[in-house]
Amino acid sequence: MNWSWDFAWEILPELLRHFAEYTLVATVLGTAVAAALGLVFAVIRYLRIPLLAQVTTAFIEFIRSTPLLIQLFFLFFALPELGITLAPLVAGVTGLGVHYACYMADVYRSGIDAVPKGQWEASVALQLPQRITWQRVVLPQAIRNVLPALGNYAIAMFKETPFLAFIAVPELLRTAQTIGGNTFRYLEPFTMAGLIFLAASYPTALLLRRMERRLAAY
Repeated sequence: MNWSWDFAWEILPELLRHFAEYTLVATVLGTAVAAALGLVFAVIRYLRIPLLAQVTTAFIEFIRSTPLLIQLFFLFFALPELGITLAPLVAGVTGLGVHYACYMADVYRSGIDAVPKGQWEASVALQLPQRITWQRVVLPQAIRNVLPALGNYAIAMFKETPFLAFIAVPELLRTAQTIGGNTFRYLEPFTMAGLIFLAASYPTALLLRRMERRLAAY
């Protein structure tokens, strides 16, 4: 089978549409869930809240020790047997978000540990409430320190969105596979899908490296 540019350009709009409506949406929402939930996990573990810290640690270890695909299957196929039914995209975003939150939690924790001890001591000396200390002093510095690492996890999540094809989310890879099945031409759909992933992830990676260098300069 020879490469056909006409066929490649013909299927490109459909691939881009599904990329924008599903792959990109799943990545953005999944990253938001992971960033927020990961921060909650990190603070709970850092403060060593009785019982809650132990439960959070056990949950994180469980999620990190099991494959993402199994977690997605559980959310989409097993939960309905317990009376909880999630739409494919909702299950996908939840699975991606929770999975990567467990990795981002350690990133946040390293950022919190990197806050100079003098900042904590100054907050105590000024008699700042603990909530204000975290909101105005600790977290802004911690998050600034770990932004590049969080961005790298977001890129990794973006490249794992093809797993959502297994739970009926019509994201980019599933769309390419469907086109190939309908036309019996797989070379162009999968090649174009790979190029779209490359065109989205590579510039983002370069931007993160530039951000990391700029933050390191301060």
